[in-house]
Amino acid sequence: MAVLCALAVVAAGGVAMFVSIAEPPFHPDPAAIPATAAAAPADGYAGAVNMSRRLARELLAAESLPGLSIAVARDGDIVWAEGFGFADRGRRATVTPRTRLRTGSVSKTMTAGAVALLVERGRIDLDAPVQQYVPAYPHKQWALTTRHLLGDVGGVHRIRGDANDQMPRGRCRSVTEAVETFAAEPLLFEPGTSYRFSTSGWILLSAVIEGAAKESFASFVSRELFAPLGMTRTALESTDNDADYGCFFGAGAFLSTPSDLVRFGSAMVVPRPSDTRARGLLKPKTIALFQTPLQLTSGASTGFALGWKVDRITIGGRQAPVVRHRATFIGGGASLSLLPQQDLVVAVLSSPAHTARMDPFVLQVAEAFASIK
Repeated sequence: MAVLCALAVVAAGGVAMFVSIAEPPFHPDPAAIPATAAAAPADGYAGAVNMSRRLARELLAAESLPGLSIAVARDGDIVWAEGFGFADRGRRATVTPRTRLRTGSVSKTMTAGAVALLVERGRIDLDAPVQQYVPAYPHKQWALTTRHLLGDVGGVHRIRGDANDQMPRGRCRSVTEAVETFAAEPLLFEPGTSYRFSTSGWILLSAVIEGAAKESFASFVSRELFAPLGMTRTALESTDNDADYGCFFGAGAFLSTPSDLVRFGSAMVVPRPSDTRARGLLKPKTIALFQTPLQLTSGASTGFALGWKVDRITIGGRQAPVVRHRATFIGGGASLSLLPQQDLVVAVLSSPAHTARMDPFVLQVAEAFASIK
């Protein structure tokens, strides 16, 4: 960012001269960026790790990002986890694989996982009205279901002035309190007729989970989702500051680490036939259901499934499916990518700043690890 640093007035001509000096780079020497690895790379992955380390340092230096953390899992096992740089620009606490960072709307994938658990247990009917689980949420001009909310086709929005979904700030004592901030709003469109990113809808999904589970959202996801997968560093945000996401609950309030995210992501991949180990919490057919893009009433595909964006990318010169979620927000960036054919999961969290170069970086890392047979 250019900084206006001086204004000189030349008396003879009365000419104003503006001098701008570029802000010095946050990381002037990429090689000097501190890094902390969880452990030595898994056997056979040293080359991929060394390349990815170089790419991570280059990204931080080029974009002046304070820091980032990354983890990669293959066949359900974490093969690399490392933190680079600093958690913020002020205190300069180093990022380690255990540093909790915001996940933004990548939180929605975990919320979808909690819904999937309740679907398998017969506690949630995806096509029942949401009022079956959240009686306090008023009936609208059209029927609204859990499936609509999961696919961002429900039309649940709180519009104030512009086209964005205006969300509550500060602290919310409960999911119910957060839902009350938009409960009176009419639906923006008839559910199923349009796709539109909705934070409000995922807060409402948090309330659906509470209603179906008969307990708080936080306690259910902690006990039934995080604990079985060993996600010991994942929890709802509980800090008070200017960029507090506490009212977002399952829409974006989770703090986590890339290691925990790839543990979750690996549980959302159907193992390859050669892998006979028990892995996730969900049945393969449930995973397939939640990773199948929805169709609008017009017949058009949204490209978005139940909590996941479904794409195709080029890996090893060939097209391959990728199931992912990405986020940029006040406080950083987040990316969780699942490559089912390669049984590969890559997660990246960045500290307060975000970059458009996150996607190319993740793709390069995925390419490096996928090339190892």
